[in-house]
Amino acid sequence: MDWKIENGVLTKEYEFKDFLEAVEFVNKISILAETINHHPDLLIHSYNKVKIMLSSHEENKVTDKDYALANRIDELIL
Repeated sequence: MDWKIENGVLTKEYEFKDFLEAVEFVNKISILAETINHHPDLLIHSYNKVKIMLSSHEENKVTDKDYALANRIDELIL
């Protein structure tokens, strides 16, 4: 897992071929997040990069719920 803690938030950045692939990935994450009712902060930048930031806002820290979502997000790439 290439996730790391930055400023108290679990983060990872993915790079795609183009903007369309980056947006498609974000759309997959949005469906997953709605399904489990746990929503990451997402940033599309440099036209083909997606940065994901996870923390449990109600607990104001990274929890097992965030690590579980991180694993599920990684599976979207496979």
